Amino acid sequence: MSFTNYGAGHLFSKEESIASIEANSVREVEGAERYALNYAVPEGSDPQTGDLAYLLTSPEGEYFVGTIDGLEPLPAEGVEAGMTGRIISAPGWVTLTPQEVNARSADLNEFGVPIIDEETGETTGGVRAVGLSEAFVGQPTRVYDEESDTIVDRVTGTVYVAQDAQWVPEGGEGAALPQGWRENVGLQNYTDAFTNPTLRDGLTKIFIWNVFFAAFTVASTFLLGMAIALLMNDERLKGKAIYRSLLILPYALPVYVTALVWASMFNQEFGLINNLFGLNINWLGDPNWARTAVLLTNLWLGFPYWFIVCTGALQAIPTDVREAAAIDGAGPLRTIRSVIMPLLLVAVGPLMIASFAFNFNNFGLIFLLTEGGPFVGGQAQIGSTDLLITLAYRLALGGVTPSFGFASAISVIIFFLVAVISYLGFRQTKALEDVN
Repeated sequence: MSFTNYGAGHLFSKEESIASIEANSVREVEGAERYALNYAVPEGSDPQTGDLAYLLTSPEGEYFVGTIDGLEPLPAEGVEAGMTGRIISAPGWVTLTPQEVNARSADLNEFGVPIIDEETGETTGGVRAVGLSEAFVGQPTRVYDEESDTIVDRVTGTVYVAQDAQWVPEGGEGAALPQGWRENVGLQNYTDAFTNPTLRDGLTKIFIWNVFFAAFTVASTFLLGMAIALLMNDERLKGKAIYRSLLILPYALPVYVTALVWASMFNQEFGLINNLFGLNINWLGDPNWARTAVLLTNLWLGFPYWFIVCTGALQAIPTDVREAAAIDGAGPLRTIRSVIMPLLLVAVGPLMIASFAFNFNNFGLIFLLTEGGPFVGGQAQIGSTDLLITLAYRLALGGVTPSFGFASAISVIIFFLVAVISYLGFRQTKALEDVN
């Protein structure tokens, strides 16, 4: 997908874009019959995103199903119709509720069913909806000319030519038709990622922050979790079972709950943190403070995991090793640094690399806490706390004109970055085998 222009206005093939344009330009022919209409999607698909279809009943009582590919007869067996002939249910199809129809009104306004001549393969007409319960058969006002590879508007006389996977007016004056098509663009998406000035500078800043965020998160959560695990591993401490249960709670709570709670606590005017400490910090509105807020929240979310892991790893270290270090005169800090840490890293080293890879793509925390913001410099595409994965999401789904192809290119870049960093990390942890 990263080698295509797949995105808003470029979802279908060229043939499908032609069929859609012709079907959408259909105007009702005077005296033409009307069908009883209901909207549907294929059985098993999501009503919000599934391919749309018309379930039609002709005045003669015959049933049809209309899709972007054309109009086909619908077997009467199993079809249930109302008093007006409107189909209520049909095998293989799920009718949309009024609420679902309203939610997809924009899609339905652009939807039409072409009527295709079986012998010539040409579009001879189309079916369009009138309101919620009727559809008419009409003639297209925009027709494709295969010989010249153009689309001619019979009403205005405008000729549209194929250019950059879109139909644009001949001569360059006027807007292009919204129905483009998907085609291979080679390395264009990757070239844009590294040559577009805004994106190039933004990607560089995001990458530096992305690496720092993942590395700092792993280091801080590991050190805090290990410190608490060392404390809880002391035989002199009483009530360890209760303390351990309480410390695991942040890890047990869903991240979407915790992140939203922390977002409210960081509110500048009404948040708990500012009110508790008498501060007036714009935590989520200032780029640096927003990054600090993200790191603090992730520290809270991440340290219980390392507390659990380090607790198990510490209990696996033989006591005679620590006793031997004490006999040799090593103090507590020297024992931790020279004995416990090397043995601990043998067990947790690969987990640290996995944790780095997870936090490198920690979409949920960023999206729920800051949504990638704050956005500075009068632009709304590259935020101060964005990770590469949240940028890819915004490019793919968050903008006015989503670009799945470009977002896919960003995702492939992320894959190779994580792969290289993980490879280097595993090479380093291999040295720990000598310690083991």
